[in-house]
Amino acid sequence: MTSSAGARPQRGWALGFALAVLAVGLAVDQAVAGAHVAVGLGLAACLVAIARACGLTAADLGLSWSTCRAGLRWGAAAAAFVAAVYALASLVEPVRAALPEPGGDIGHTALTVLVVIPLGTVLPEELAFRGLLLSLLERRWSVPAATLLSSVLFGLWHVLPSLGGGAANAAIASAVGGDAAGTGIRVVATVCFTSLAGAVLCWLRLRSDSLLAPMLAHWTVNGLGVIVMLLA
Repeated sequence: MTSSAGARPQRGWALGFALAVLAVGLAVDQAVAGAHVAVGLGLAACLVAIARACGLTAADLGLSWSTCRAGLRWGAAAAAFVAAVYALASLVEPVRAALPEPGGDIGHTALTVLVVIPLGTVLPEELAFRGLLLSLLERRWSVPAATLLSSVLFGLWHVLPSLGGGAANAAIASAVGGDAAGTGIRVVATVCFTSLAGAVLCWLRLRSDSLLAPMLAHWTVNGLGVIVMLLA
C-alpha cells in the first residue's frame, strides 16, 4: 500500500476516473440490450486496472485470501437473514397482491440468477462501491464519511435503472402511479432505499474485511427477488 504524499494526486485522479468509467458503463448498459454481462465484466476489468495503477492491493479491495473465511461467514449470515425476510414477506397478502404477474420460465430464471446477476450486477457493483471507491474514499476522509459517500453514489447509480422497466419498477409504479409525480416518487424511493442498502453492504465489507460478505448478501437480495417473482 502506497502512503506517500505523492500518491494523493494519483489517487484523486483514480477516483475521478473510476466514476467516469462507471458512468460510461451505466450509459452503455442502458442503451444496449443484452449487454449487461459484457458491461459488468468490462467494468470489473477496468476497476481492477485502476486499483493496480494507483497501488491498491487485493486486501485494500477486500479480496485477500486471509479474510475469505470471515467474508463467507458474514455473507452466509446476511443471506440467511435476507431469505427469512423474503419468506415472511411472501406470507403477507398485501405484499403478494402488489407483485406483478409471474413471467419467464425456469431456464431463463436460472440463467438470470446464476450468470446475469452475479457477473453483470454483483461483481462490478461490489468491486466498485465496496471495493475500489470505498478504499479510495477512506484515504481522503474518515470511514463513516467514506461509507456515506460510497452509499450515496450507489443510490445515484440506480437512477437510470429506476426509470426503466422490470418487475420491481412495475410493482412500485402500480403503487405510486406511472405519471410524472409517480415517476419522481419512484426515483427518490429507489435512491433512498439503495443508498441505505449500500450502507449495510459497506458495513458487511468493513466488519468482515472481505468483499465476499456484501457480494453474497447482494446476490441473495437480487437472486431471490427474481425467484419470488417467478413463483408469485
